[in-house]
Amino acid sequence: MKMVKAKLEEVDGLGRLEFKFNPSEYSVQKSAQWDAPRRSMSTEAGAKPEFIGTNPQSVNMQIFFDDWEAAVGDVTKDVEKLFKWCTPSRKSIGDETPHPPLLRFIWGSNLHLAERKFYLASVNAKYTMFGRTGNPLRATADISLKEAPDPPGAQNPTSGSIHARATHLISEGDTLQSIATSEYGNPNLWRGLATFNDIDDPLRLKLGTRILVPTREEAADGAGNGS
Repeated sequence: MKMVKAKLEEVDGLGRLEFKFNPSEYSVQKSAQWDAPRRSMSTEAGAKPEFIGTNPQSVNMQIFFDDWEAAVGDVTKDVEKLFKWCTPSRKSIGDETPHPPLLRFIWGSNLHLAERKFYLASVNAKYTMFGRTGNPLRATADISLKEAPDPPGAQNPTSGSIHARATHLISEGDTLQSIATSEYGNPNLWRGLATFNDIDDPLRLKLGTRILVPTREEAADGAGNGS
């Protein structure tokens, strides 16, 4: 039986990357978000933490590229495709809702991940072999896929996307654009987050504070009112 190759494929079918070598392993991570009460003189020792929600699933793997057997081998094209998937697609820019394309990880009868939609959160590529003219012949790429939230009304109850009246704890590196991308798949809805939380200066988010995460409709309304 012919070996089935794993691949990453854009949800809209406009692009794909078939792996020349299947991954030897991948890791899947999912976590729950709890808000633990702060201990104080007035706080009971047995105070229970408050459940906030379930975070989206993430998948991490390493892809191996090898083109040394070709007459003029070069793995740059495949690696650059991964980098391109971290930037807004032309179609989304034309629709005035810029965001990177959503992807599916497909590997034969392995349906565990094929039914989910992801965005490519990060790519760390390392070129490890070169031809006589400097052309990259081998490379590895460590990638991180994050599960994309479903549209309101079509949310999979097990997907883990946090929506209505959820909160987000501001941590190092957070921006309203990155939070909007994580929650809605659309960085342009950052204005809705700012409006909903009465944030006057989006460049000054206080670490350790929580902001409310409205529904997508509320964020879109807020973004429209704030523009």
